[in-house]
Amino acid sequence: MGAVETLKILAPGPLTTVQDRGRFGFGRYGVPPSGAVDSFSLRKGNLLVGNTENEASLEITIIGPKIIVLIDIVIAITGADLQPKVNETPLEMWRSQLLKKGDVLSFKGPKSGCRAYLAIGGGICVQTIMGSKSTNLAAQFGGIAGRPLRKGDIISSDSPGRHINAVGKSFNKALIPSYTKDQVLRVISGPQDDHFSTEAKQIFLDSSFQVTPQSDRTGIRLAGPHIEAKKNLEESIISEGVVPGTIQIPGDAQPIIILGETVTGGYRKIATVISADLPLLGQLKPGDRVNFRKVSMDEAYQAVQVGSGTRRALGACHDPKFTISSPAAGVIGAPDQSRACAQGALPRETR
Repeated sequence: MGAVETLKILAPGPLTTVQDRGRFGFGRYGVPPSGAVDSFSLRKGNLLVGNTENEASLEITIIGPKIIVLIDIVIAITGADLQPKVNETPLEMWRSQLLKKGDVLSFKGPKSGCRAYLAIGGGICVQTIMGSKSTNLAAQFGGIAGRPLRKGDIISSDSPGRHINAVGKSFNKALIPSYTKDQVLRVISGPQDDHFSTEAKQIFLDSSFQVTPQSDRTGIRLAGPHIEAKKNLEESIISEGVVPGTIQIPGDAQPIIILGETVTGGYRKIATVISADLPLLGQLKPGDRVNFRKVSMDEAYQAVQVGSGTRRALGACHDPKFTISSPAAGVIGAPDQSRACAQGALPRETR
């Protein structure tokens, strides 16, 4: 069937973008990965509708869009509970749902978390740039013209009718993440933790920090007790590479957690959030509170292994036909969404 127009944006919400897992391997050129801030929710939404885990979805921030359905499709909404509705009827999350032509999808408002993910059976047909469909807002490329969605945008998907049989798949509710207003993030020390006194490091670990309104996809700015570097040091260091989860301490002594929209930084890094907890960063919103708990490298590796076991469990949905070949692989027999998109089937923009 190829690319088919599936959704029309009636109202975009404050920040709705096209994101997949991100573009990797270009940091040396100054190109950040971008991608879904909560990759766990993105991947699971895709599995629910029969896509591969890396397919692009709509990342919806705090206040959702209003969307009309142009053709019968299967969708799944994961991540933050923004209280989705179809024709004013509440829609169950973390479950694949059939939407009919003419249905209107909207969101009542945030109940928990910050970012929801709307996966569409057949994915989103936009140009792949540097191996990814993700939107880089700062550089204005990827997704739909490198920008957030606008009123009138049309979303196209590859052969959405082939995914209708995925309707009704769901995850074990006991394994769905909980997004509370108070989160404990596990960290490993460094790489510049020796630039801080023992007292400063203890304050960092013993204190609660609040997420500020200045947070975005580049980083989460926190407010709390001052974390001062040792007195005999310069305010900044020579810029070097950073990874998502890096916790920088700038001149104002207030922590910043780096996300996926930058690859270098010139401030000291007191600690780094472990990989297993990175998806939680995508669900922190202004007003939420964060505490840090130091763990060893061995504990960090173990947490990743536990997370992989959870992904395997989540891959086994309540439909016996819904299986995955490995934690990082897509659904066995899932259609290839790349073909129609590679042939130039791009979303129609507002003129």
